[in-house]
Amino acid sequence: MARGRLNSGNAAEKELPKAKINSQSLKKIAKLLTYLRPYGIRFGMALFFLLLSSLVGLAFPKFLGALIDAAQGKSNHSFLPNTLNGIALLAFTLLLFQAFVSFFRVLWFVQVAEKSLADIRRDTYFKLITLPMNFFSNRRVGELNSRISADLSQIQDAITTTLAEMIRQLILLTGGITFLVIVSPKLTLTLLLIMPVLVVVAVFFGRFIRKLSRQAQDKLAESNTVVEETLQGIASVKAFVNEAFEANRYNKNLREVVKLAVKGATFRGLFASFVVFCLFGAIVGVIWYGSVMVSHQELTIGQLTEFVIYGLFVSASMGSFPELYANMQKAVGASERVLEILDEKGEDISIDNVKNKLKQKIEGNLEFDNVVFSYPSRPELIVLKGLSFKALAGQKVAIVGPSGSGKSTMAALILQFYYPQSGEILFDGKTAKSYSLTDIRNQVAIVPQDVMLFGGTILENIAYGKLSATKDEIIKAAQRANAHDFISSFPEGYDTIVGERGVKLSGGQRQRIAIARALLKNPAILILDEATSSLDSESERLVQEALEELMKNRTSIIIAHRLSTIREADNILVLEKGEIIEAGNHQELMGIENGLYKYLSGLQFEV
Repeated sequence: MARGRLNSGNAAEKELPKAKINSQSLKKIAKLLTYLRPYGIRFGMALFFLLLSSLVGLAFPKFLGALIDAAQGKSNHSFLPNTLNGIALLAFTLLLFQAFVSFFRVLWFVQVAEKSLADIRRDTYFKLITLPMNFFSNRRVGELNSRISADLSQIQDAITTTLAEMIRQLILLTGGITFLVIVSPKLTLTLLLIMPVLVVVAVFFGRFIRKLSRQAQDKLAESNTVVEETLQGIASVKAFVNEAFEANRYNKNLREVVKLAVKGATFRGLFASFVVFCLFGAIVGVIWYGSVMVSHQELTIGQLTEFVIYGLFVSASMGSFPELYANMQKAVGASERVLEILDEKGEDISIDNVKNKLKQKIEGNLEFDNVVFSYPSRPELIVLKGLSFKALAGQKVAIVGPSGSGKSTMAALILQFYYPQSGEILFDGKTAKSYSLTDIRNQVAIVPQDVMLFGGTILENIAYGKLSATKDEIIKAAQRANAHDFISSFPEGYDTIVGERGVKLSGGQRQRIAIARALLKNPAILILDEATSSLDSESERLVQEALEELMKNRTSIIIAHRLSTIREADNILVLEKGEIIEAGNHQELMGIENGLYKYLSGLQFEV
């Protein structure tokens, strides 16, 4: 189990999947680009300023060439001043203008990207938490968290950096080639014959080296997994005297990491040598040929300088496109993964109707009418087979039976986490479909066996049952739940941090906080899902007292293993393989010879 969790964690850290960029993927991305619409004017201005800054950048080699020619008394630039000081002054003026434009271009791109990404994150998160339970049963939390964090961060990088850089490099490439042709068509032809070959070789070399780097990272992740597994299970390692085995396993992984790292370094060295020789060789070749042209007075020294700098612009742009394209592929892949969530059919819940008050009040009458249910992930396995029963308002109805008989499934159906394939669940004689989902869940509370507390304070965890509650209401609920005394014993009282999932509290304390939370909610229907099954005797007594207070004047559905806790129930349903095989109060069920309830009660009495 540990290995599976760790490996899935490492997988989440691996490089995001790339997607092909085609018309279909671009249509999908267009859905996300609609989030830019509220900030369209600012985004348009950022693009315009990006164009201006790129064009101004293309002008600077002209100024350098003009300065060199002016220093030699030669001026072939009719649109520039003829003096050194005039050219320098104009260059600094343009430089100041570019600094101004670049500042706002960067600022506006980031503002638009951050605000639109915040909108996407908000909608993705809300969509995620309003998806049906079946969606979560088929996916890992780490995978979903990755979509909120890694995938959206990749999209953010694409909008803020990659998209702008691609446009900028495209302008520099187009403008650079144009100016190269203007300066010298002969030299341009020579450069364009050499440069693509160098870029293609560099791209393939770079891909191969990145592949080796990823393999080394994967092997290093495996070695880290060994360390985490060993430390998590250190007691087992020592108990079986397997320290040497684990050390050898770790060492074997490290040797493979070293082997891949050395191999990668070898090819990186070859690649560096190739770049130094070929790239600088190409530059030397171009300068040599240009110098020949200068000697024949076909070019000036200033024009040759211009050409070399524009050549560097073009080569840099060509070299950057493969990486930018790869980043866009990752962004497309990330967008498709995020859109999968946004396109999922969620529950009928919106931010607005969560905040609204109840539209339909439930008195507490509950009925299952011939309910047949199987989980969507396992349709062949029927969990509930034509289940029917009634619970009148204020009654205590207990549900008992062996593990796997469908008890907790009934709780999930009452809360509308799932829907039956046939049959109806009725509240006050009306089908569940006639109520809004929020109305049902606002009037049904559950106290589970394994209480999940959030990592904030005790006060915040109790207030989760009623977000508008005052502190006095929270304290009163805690008093009724037998929780006030132990809360007050903490130095920080109600402001005590409970830790992740409530780890700083005992099981009984967590249960009483959950009961206080349910009391604050004041539901019409209460579900107790084996709420005392994992507690010691003293904690069970305190929790049971709190439960008795919680069950007063409300319909209570009690799922229990300990039959001693349900003897006072108005009706006890005995489930076996998804069917009610016995029903009645404690005395009636104990009077059934060879009955399952009597058998289970006898087993617990013997224990």
